Amino acid sequence: MSVVKHNDIQKNLVTSDDMVDLSQTIEDYVTMTVDSWWFGVPVLKIQDILGPQHITRVPLAPRAIAGFVNLRGRIVTTIDLRVCLNIFNTQTDLKEAMSIVVEYRNELYSFLVDAVGEVLSLAEDSKEIAPATLDPLWTELATGIYRLDKSLLMTLDIFKIIESIKSKLPSTQY
Repeated sequence: MSVVKHNDIQKNLVTSDDMVDLSQTIEDYVTMTVDSWWFGVPVLKIQDILGPQHITRVPLAPRAIAGFVNLRGRIVTTIDLRVCLNIFNTQTDLKEAMSIVVEYRNELYSFLVDAVGEVLSLAEDSKEIAPATLDPLWTELATGIYRLDKSLLMTLDIFKIIESIKSKLPSTQY
């Protein structure tokens, strides 16, 4: 960086050596596991992360809706991500599950996951599209896949999951 004096005012000039590549977009993802799968959701979409909560079951609710939780006086619909993604290898232990909370159209939704991990900052240009051999449901809900050192991280469109569940609910007409 060069310093130029002009009329006793210092001005900093950025030279080509100082330029930073701003074309590379970085996005932060909260990581989570469901069964042996590793998923990511953009950190800016997450409102809260919860430890195990008491979940009140809802009679006749679709299987993906685990129930409701009370979060600081607000009723939050709890969704079992394992059911949404057709992961039936093991059963979710609701007493041990963690949750990520998102707000969508002024409503709070909690997604049950086995564990919440760290926040990863990943370059958008290293994201790959979901392979054609992936389950069509996952392809629809995934925004991409990152190849990391020893694993793959699938990024999810969490709002698309909510819309998918809502589309299966009977419409209420009064």
